[in-house]
Amino acid sequence: MTADGRKTAPGPRGVPFLGNLPEFGKDPLAFFEQLRGRGDFVRWRFGRTNSLFIAHPETIGELLTEVERTFDQAELGIAFRTLLGDGVVVSRGADWRRKRSLVQPSVRPRQVKSYAATMAECAVDLAERWNDGQRVDIKKEMAALTQLIAVRTIFGVDTAADAEAIGRAMDVAQKEIGAEFSGIGAMLPDWVPTPGRARVKRATAVIDAEVSRIVARHRDGDSDRPDLLSRLLAAKDETGAHLSDKEIRDETVTLYIGGHETTSSTLVWAWYLLSRNPRVAEALGAELDRVLGDRDPGFDDYTELAYTQAVVKETLRLYPTVWLITAIAKEGAVLGGAPVPAGTRIWSSQWATHRDGRWFRDPLEFRPERWLTPGEGEEAEEIPEYAWYPFGGGPRVCLGTRFAMVEAVLILAVLARRFRLDVTAEEILPMPGLTLQPDREVLATVRDRPGRSRG
Repeated sequence: MTADGRKTAPGPRGVPFLGNLPEFGKDPLAFFEQLRGRGDFVRWRFGRTNSLFIAHPETIGELLTEVERTFDQAELGIAFRTLLGDGVVVSRGADWRRKRSLVQPSVRPRQVKSYAATMAECAVDLAERWNDGQRVDIKKEMAALTQLIAVRTIFGVDTAADAEAIGRAMDVAQKEIGAEFSGIGAMLPDWVPTPGRARVKRATAVIDAEVSRIVARHRDGDSDRPDLLSRLLAAKDETGAHLSDKEIRDETVTLYIGGHETTSSTLVWAWYLLSRNPRVAEALGAELDRVLGDRDPGFDDYTELAYTQAVVKETLRLYPTVWLITAIAKEGAVLGGAPVPAGTRIWSSQWATHRDGRWFRDPLEFRPERWLTPGEGEEAEEIPEYAWYPFGGGPRVCLGTRFAMVEAVLILAVLARRFRLDVTAEEILPMPGLTLQPDREVLATVRDRPGRSRG
């Protein structure tokens, strides 16, 4: 029992050696929901590792704010490390602090503002290619769009070949990482070869070759370019040292995943939810008409597009791109006022907490209004801190949070001002991998919004 009286409950009965890994691997999202139903502190076994699932926002906040002090980043497997290397997401201690200080200036609000025009321009180009009645695969369309934005803003290049080569390789890698993490591969030593690990290596080799070529192009060119890669190449730590070529590679891949994978997935789920909720789509269109009229959005419109932001936030609540966080307890770790044995693996799931009826009224409903200041006579929905944490929190909060939110809002504003998308009536299921992706192609019919021009 914790100091505040919450009981630690036993999880489902596991099997020898594997513990609860078979149940976790079969359906991780349902597994975490099942644990949440047992309590806010639930014991289980990830293979032979003692694990503790936490579901209460206060305790999640404790975990997130104490990482780097009494909790360590957990190892997420050789496939994950093959792709991300030793980037800021996976590094620890002094190495993490150094890298964060070098990467953070590249994604501060002032820098994100400089990327906003590119985000909107790419979305406008896509809008000009859509026509009323056209059938499109939203998953492919959003992936191609955010890939193009990523290669322009991160790498400063503008060729389809760059986006396609990196994008195809990233799709393979993220799928295999998810499969290994939730399967028997999680129990295998790093040196054991598997077909999935081989596919990740091949995909990573493609990414490495593309990044190396682009870095070389930057080193030989203008050192005062506005893209993220140029800023990383120019960054110096407190000793005056630059990031090494390997560190540049690791950070650009990390930024690419944050700028492409997460936003692409969020937009797909947003279109899916808007199609199934005409009332919300109508309210979104009304805001875009009021704020933008017949023009496209820029960075300065971001704060005025409150309902559009709420649509993105509500999408991230129901379909959080990052769907779990895990860490390892160090000596002296405490949660809920009770000590946690060193070596215990702590788990929290955005999927499970975001859908908890204690923190969200009608938790399965898509209701962006819950994020807005209520009008006269309306009751505010009091959402505790860390009941919503799609970008993590604490000292290791995602550095690309602002970039991702601005990108998603501007893209949605450009396209939803002109069109509505009628997504197939079939249910689309979430597939947990490196990010939370739809389990199939997402087909839709493009419809012009009545009375809206393309300009």
